[in-house]
Amino acid sequence: MQADGEILGACPLDCPDGCAWVVGVKDGRAVSLRGSREHPFTRGALCVKVSRYLEHAQASDRLLHPLRRVGEKGEGRFERIGWDDALGEIAERLQAISAQWGGEAVWPYQGTGTMGYLQGLEGRCGSRLWNVLGASEHVPSICSIAGSYGLRYATGTNCGIDPESFALSKLILLWGTNTLTSHHHMWKFMQTARKRGAHLVAIDPLRTRTAEQADEHIAPIPGTDAALALGLLNVVLDRGAEDRGYLERHTLGWEQFRARIEQFPPERCAQITGLHVRQIVDLGERLASTRPTGIRASMGLQRHAGGGMTLRTLASLCAVTGDWQYPGGGLVYSTSGYFRGNREALWRDDLRSRPVRELLMTRLGDGLLRVDDPPVKALFVYGANPMASNPHTEKVRRGLSRTDLFTVVVEQFPTDTVDYADIVLPSTMQTEHLDIHDGYGHLYLAWNEPAVAAAGECLPHTEIFRRLARHMGLTEPCLFDSDEQLAHQLLDVDDPTLAGVTPERLRRDGWVRLGYPQPFVPFATGFPTPSGKLEFYSETAARDGLDPLAGYTPPLEVVDSGDRRHPLSLIAPASHFFMNSMFANKPDLLARAGNPQLTLHPDDAARRHLCEGQRVRIGNDRGSFEAVLAVDDRVRPGVAATVKGYWPKLHGMRANANATVDERDSDMGGGAVYHDNRVEVEAVTDGGAG
Repeated sequence: MQADGEILGACPLDCPDGCAWVVGVKDGRAVSLRGSREHPFTRGALCVKVSRYLEHAQASDRLLHPLRRVGEKGEGRFERIGWDDALGEIAERLQAISAQWGGEAVWPYQGTGTMGYLQGLEGRCGSRLWNVLGASEHVPSICSIAGSYGLRYATGTNCGIDPESFALSKLILLWGTNTLTSHHHMWKFMQTARKRGAHLVAIDPLRTRTAEQADEHIAPIPGTDAALALGLLNVVLDRGAEDRGYLERHTLGWEQFRARIEQFPPERCAQITGLHVRQIVDLGERLASTRPTGIRASMGLQRHAGGGMTLRTLASLCAVTGDWQYPGGGLVYSTSGYFRGNREALWRDDLRSRPVRELLMTRLGDGLLRVDDPPVKALFVYGANPMASNPHTEKVRRGLSRTDLFTVVVEQFPTDTVDYADIVLPSTMQTEHLDIHDGYGHLYLAWNEPAVAAAGECLPHTEIFRRLARHMGLTEPCLFDSDEQLAHQLLDVDDPTLAGVTPERLRRDGWVRLGYPQPFVPFATGFPTPSGKLEFYSETAARDGLDPLAGYTPPLEVVDSGDRRHPLSLIAPASHFFMNSMFANKPDLLARAGNPQLTLHPDDAARRHLCEGQRVRIGNDRGSFEAVLAVDDRVRPGVAATVKGYWPKLHGMRANANATVDERDSDMGGGAVYHDNRVEVEAVTDGGAG
């Protein structure tokens, strides 16, 4: 903890902007928070969610002491206990379970509550302990994994162009991303491009805040984006506008991919996507004639059965047009791989005595309910709220309700998931601990200095794992490394992009740009694929049992599923006021967000004899939830739109929109399928909660 003054830090949230911030401290209390004015990406601005973070850290419902369950699972009744009692009980239970069932009976379930390299997911906080125990390996597949896999088949990496380079683009395609809600600091670079004449297109089934500000809005059926991309490329080919020189020098499998593009003329593409032929042709002609074209695609785009293929095909589009060779041209999905710190030194996977099984984050219900060898007997949840965030809520509930499952939840607030814990441990918030952050939407690294003392008896994740290791009698030295030691280990790497970057420099300056040029053309000297080229045709994909050629994989439920009982496609993008399920208990943000709402196109509402403001039930065979109906043409016909993140218990509900989502995998990596989901909507007549 620092003395009074201004303390440099960083936002910990699951957001590409990765803001640098400054905390004002007086008399040991955090009294002000602002974005860093000097940071080239943050530029002094914080989002509506984070701007009052200090108030959230001081909220009356914050968890401040360890708790032990005294009621039934799900009731949320606890008694206060001390840290030694809590950790002693956890240690005893984990050791007994490991002795009887083996270490793999323990599932360390980590989410994106913080993205820090010391306290959070990016550094797989706690993995050293889990590796020593031989616990199952948690695969964080819930967010971006399908798109990352797809991009790697095409370009060899999930990394793309520097978002700052959008200032140089002449055509900008915001593809499946609501930038003003989920990456708003990038907007200023796009505005710079627009002042220079750039044309901005939002491609989204919903007319979002961003779409309303764009020059053009294209609204395809959810999950059909790869078909749209192929239709646009068909127009490019028809105009003879493919970059033949680039294709010859820098790509593999062009003739096969060209044949696939020819299978998607605008007329067929229109049938698949639900768009007018003229929309496809006009945008295709603009794409054919405008260099450079920059594409921003984000995670909601790939949450369906063809999600990985979608990103693979979008990356391929930029090769047909040759845009990858230009500053301001190409695609960005994530930039997280550009930080080349020594992550392995934090993880210490070498501590495992043998390979362990993988458990997918998106399959929590399955993993807890299936008869396995060994079964999951202990669940340790941190940085996650699966009762609000995971698919198939009822299945997750049944799993968490198992009387023979020992569940520990490390949390800051009494979430729906906390109600199912046997032991609850209170964790520090960002102003109270040390961490290092990058952003997966820019090329900067930031230091977060603790500004104030921890509230109550809260502890950082790192300290919780150190103390638990001691209670378990473990002796591996690295389990007890301090946060400062972890920071040095992470940055102890010989890489030109981190030349001169030390913990001391970061602590002094607060942030640094990674050592990449400006403007940055990421694949100017080749792609990190087996061939060194962008691979339309991937032998690696073929070996993995996938289509070796980029193309279109339709969603399973949304398009031509034949389910006439559930004719609407449900999408649940991010709220402007929540971060996943974080802040959904903050009174001022919850008031601005309002109660859960569902938006239907006027035609769909009329067909069901539903009207504005009516309470409706949205459901399918997996489950249901309730919301207040909004009737608006900002959503395309055939689509129902809500937002994610609501805590069910705060609204007297059993579940939120995730009750209707299936626990099945996308095409690549085991990703989630939140937007591959058919439902029906009906009026609530019984007064019950969903």
